Amino acid sequence: MSIGPAKEFYIDANGGRQLCITFGRGSRSLVLIPGLRLSSLRGSGAVSARYYRLFSEAYTVYIFDRKEPLLPGCTIHDLAEDLAAAMDRLGLRGADVLGASQGGMIAQDLAIHHPELVRKMVLAVTASRSNPVMEDAIRTWIALLEKHDIDGFARNYMRRGFSEAYCKKYAAFLPLVFRLQKPMPTERFINLAEACLTCRSYEELDRIRCPVLVIGGGRDRVVSAEASREIAEKLHCACYMYDELSHEAYSEAKDFNRRVYEFLCSPV
Repeated sequence: MSIGPAKEFYIDANGGRQLCITFGRGSRSLVLIPGLRLSSLRGSGAVSARYYRLFSEAYTVYIFDRKEPLLPGCTIHDLAEDLAAAMDRLGLRGADVLGASQGGMIAQDLAIHHPELVRKMVLAVTASRSNPVMEDAIRTWIALLEKHDIDGFARNYMRRGFSEAYCKKYAAFLPLVFRLQKPMPTERFINLAEACLTCRSYEELDRIRCPVLVIGGGRDRVVSAEASREIAEKLHCACYMYDELSHEAYSEAKDFNRRVYEFLCSPV
């Protein structure tokens, strides 16, 4: 399947600029909102296009990074407003949206406050409000990075995010992968990490009117499995749990993209 070259460009909106990666040749728009990352999306266009190639025939795909510069004290709502402004600049209305982890928190806020922008939505391994599991993960990562302990961060994230089988197979390599990446400034990561703890969409979930699919990890040690289940229960929507996987279900499950694609392409 030929997906064509991925393009990377910046959008000026909301007093800053956002990196956007786009690829695909479909007539419909798919917005991907990634989760909290240690590095920028810059330079990942070709890898992203290859990973999401399933969507490239039916969709023109847009992947948005967070705004630069990022002000201290930013919230999930602020990040959603930044995304809404960028989508508006590109004329993206009625897009399908896939949000994973922090990206799912942003997607919920977007659908609540800008329903005209979202036609269908998939919320993967995410939460609608803070919980003790998420708070412990975020505080631990912040403490490790404040000490510039990248290896400690990598080991902790691997233990929380991946299945036991994956950890046994790749435990020796993940710290090296983190070190080979160019990490964002510590202050930026901390601001984004703390923003996760401001997610408070649970009480407003009934304002979401678009079709939603929730996908969770049954052993999620980052946001908890219950966080996915309670979103689905509140929305009365479909929910699929990868019972043996944790937070990285979207990267470990071989059928994840196919499951998302079939939901988005099914009749409304």
